[in-house]
Amino acid sequence: MAPGTAGSALTAIVLGLVPFSRAGLAVFVVAVVAVGIWAAHRAERVLGGKDPGAIVIDEVAGMALSVLPFPLTPATLASGFVLFRVFDIVKPFPARASQRLAGGLGVVADDLIAGLYALAVLALARHAFGWA
Repeated sequence: MAPGTAGSALTAIVLGLVPFSRAGLAVFVVAVVAVGIWAAHRAERVLGGKDPGAIVIDEVAGMALSVLPFPLTPATLASGFVLFRVFDIVKPFPARASQRLAGGLGVVADDLIAGLYALAVLALARHAFGWA
């Protein structure tokens, strides 16, 4: 859990410091997912085992996805971080099942699903409370 939390926190900090446009952030997410699947597949082979804790590029992808459509304010990044970590740890359906996918896809898919859950909750909260 600690490497995933550290990777997610570092991602939130970088997203808060780098002036991404919405399109730039979308390209970043797509690039991290593509490179992440490849790198995670190779890392599993080198490190041995399924989804070793040393792999955190999947957290980068999931955390960035969780805040993709929103302004990258400190409140959004902090909320997205907490929600993403909760969903990444709990792994609601189909996140846990997606880990059975082969290679790097299985490593990254559960974090993307957690990121989508976090995005959905953040969107609902922003709508419900008029949080712009």
